[in-house]
Amino acid sequence: MNPISSHTGTPGVNLPALRGHNAALVLDLLRSAGEEGISRLELAERTGLTPQAVSKIVGRLRDEGLAAEAGRRASTGGKPRTVLRLAPGAGHAVGIHLDRDALVAVLMDLSGAVVAERAAPLDLGAGSDAVLTAVAREVAALTAVRESVLGVGVALPGPLDHRSGVLHQVTGFPEWDGFPLRDALAERLGAPVVVDKDTNAAALGLALARPSGGGSFAYLHLGTGLGAGLVLTGALYRGDRTGAGEFGHQVLQLDGALCSCGNRGCIEALCLEAVAAGELGRAARVLGEGAANVVGLLDIDLVLLGGRTVERAPEIFVRGVSDVVRGRARSTVEVPVREAEGGGRLVAEGAAQLVLAPLFGRANVAFPANRN
Repeated sequence: MNPISSHTGTPGVNLPALRGHNAALVLDLLRSAGEEGISRLELAERTGLTPQAVSKIVGRLRDEGLAAEAGRRASTGGKPRTVLRLAPGAGHAVGIHLDRDALVAVLMDLSGAVVAERAAPLDLGAGSDAVLTAVAREVAALTAVRESVLGVGVALPGPLDHRSGVLHQVTGFPEWDGFPLRDALAERLGAPVVVDKDTNAAALGLALARPSGGGSFAYLHLGTGLGAGLVLTGALYRGDRTGAGEFGHQVLQLDGALCSCGNRGCIEALCLEAVAAGELGRAARVLGEGAANVVGLLDIDLVLLGGRTVERAPEIFVRGVSDVVRGRARSTVEVPVREAEGGGRLVAEGAAQLVLAPLFGRANVAFPANRN
């Protein structure tokens, strides 16, 4: 397996040094074209590359098994055009969601379709060896008959440094502080590994599924903990020190419930306290206060809710958060609040996209300017 390099979402440039970038542009268009395929001429028009450059890239992609002919399409003049499509089975990625008490794993092909999935109980506090063994077992089960696995994406509660794959003060699990999860897993699996926060992975997957790359949204994940993934003007925002999105530890009540982070009155503690008492309406209102803060601070245009607690009563949480956000709005433009699509495997799917997205020039979720 070979690590996947990162590409930006800018238009194509006809320079040999940017072959990888240009190939990513072409691959992304092949993927978005689906089974219908796309012609070489259309690829040239949408990427800004010369027809000769497109032909060379397509030739390499076909040689590598990543692209295939999808038939012929009638043209307005001359001979019919050959159309090409992505070969989804030419590559796969494993996505792993490590929650505090459960593990969800998916195997995703190049089209973004999940072709296999697994789930198992997990104790994140059982120690690194037990957790790594559990991950290795699930990866082996998913990839037993696959030879085209490009890597493994792992998403779990933060804080952590996604660039180095090192965990930092994971809330409630101090024993993980400073643990090099990426390198330890890569050594155990013999494969490239990417590590990020669960909320960032989910936000990446949600952004890739949006019909356009513009806009800004917050994904709020309420499960065994509470965090946020932020997409600002079409790009996943992690912050300069990769610490953005620690949404659950904003203090709303100075003398409130003690949080596992050590502070009092954190929104996570207040939400989980209400959930434990069976007061989901109150939990939704508390979550709404935090969501309204984010809307006012970042001027986002959408709030998406997910996580197992939200999944228990999505109507209550969507309504409760919407009411607070609407009531505190200082703009005439209403910010919608919706349940995120994807359910219990949303984070695992996003973790797989941590591996696949760079192959298509989407590590930062930007869309090529000439795509449409």
